[in-house]
Amino acid sequence: MSLPRAVITGYGCLSPLGDNAATTWEGMKAGKNGIGPIQNTPLYDLRATIAGQVRKDLTGIVEKRRLSMYDRFSLLAIAAARDALEHSGLEITEELAPRIGTVLGVGNCGWEAVEEGFRRTLVEGKKRAKIFAVPRAMPCAPACNISMQLGLKGPVFGVTSACSSSNHAISSGLQMIRSGQADVVFTGGSEAPIIFGVLKAWEAIRILAPEVCQPFDLNRKGLLLAEGAGVIVLETLEHARARGATIHAELAGAGSSADAGDLVIPTPQGPIAAIRMCLKDAGLNPEDVDYINAHGTGTKANDSTETGVIRTVFGAHADKLSVSSTKSMHGHALGASGAIEIIACLGALREDVVPPTINYNEPDPECDLDVTPNKARERPVRVAISNAFAFGGLNAVIALKKFEG
Repeated sequence: MSLPRAVITGYGCLSPLGDNAATTWEGMKAGKNGIGPIQNTPLYDLRATIAGQVRKDLTGIVEKRRLSMYDRFSLLAIAAARDALEHSGLEITEELAPRIGTVLGVGNCGWEAVEEGFRRTLVEGKKRAKIFAVPRAMPCAPACNISMQLGLKGPVFGVTSACSSSNHAISSGLQMIRSGQADVVFTGGSEAPIIFGVLKAWEAIRILAPEVCQPFDLNRKGLLLAEGAGVIVLETLEHARARGATIHAELAGAGSSADAGDLVIPTPQGPIAAIRMCLKDAGLNPEDVDYINAHGTGTKANDSTETGVIRTVFGAHADKLSVSSTKSMHGHALGASGAIEIIACLGALREDVVPPTINYNEPDPECDLDVTPNKARERPVRVAISNAFAFGGLNAVIALKKFEG
């Protein structure tokens, strides 16, 4: 018996490039730089003063009297989920609600609440943190809050695997659909790391770029952090057809693996295994792939390793692939990165346009793929894959293809 097919019927996004999925995609196509000086966050003695921030005012996302119950990563997730719901045209009924799952990826906890608690007790001398600190900070809070805001009563949980969290969450949503646990799944990721303590910690690793993110460029100097959220609505093909939904793409497969090596230094074997597993799961051959949204962080080790991984998996076909790192535009949103980058894959499939890798000035012989430098390119895109390779050697890859009935 064949497994149920999973299709994407709606999507929403908030990113440094825009307040919704449409403006985020337009920013990607235009090669817009969404990274700039950090605003509305105490920087103290930080050297890291630039990042990708969502500019949308989130204070109206929930009732004002309940605002203190939500950390920023939950508000971002709720806003993206509402956009995805509206885009999907789905009606959530009492009958359907128990058949709708929610799974959100988060790389960190709610650091806004954590840092606020430290400040209150250690700096201001208060005796206790605020009452909602724990439920605000728990990594599953975005998934829980989407469920409660939209009335989704199927399986609900959070996924955390550092920078692969969104892709692991989307993979989990695919398994929910295939296993029959749900007819609909809201899945993606959310992250809000533009917080003093988080920035200070990343500063210590010494992989933050001083000015711009330049993936695959010879003179790349590191990554730049960002916040954001993305949510897609997955449905069984049968359910989507029954309600006459618009189908934007098929989530064809997913693959994951672990390097079981170093905590921070990438190795090729794990990512190679994840991509191959994804292609097998999707029933695809390497030559079927047209576009790869690369993990592409802009660090020396990541970009050269990922290039070697792609060449190993795709062989001679690697020279026919279009590759890009949209992190050059929206920054590295950690656990939310895959959820923002799926917007790039959906746009490429829909419009046959590959978004660029901006800030690309000088080729690196160790990164000798077509990385779509600086300007979007028109080309047929029938299959796109999105790579996510995280600290801890945690790899997750997803494959999307144009829906063909």
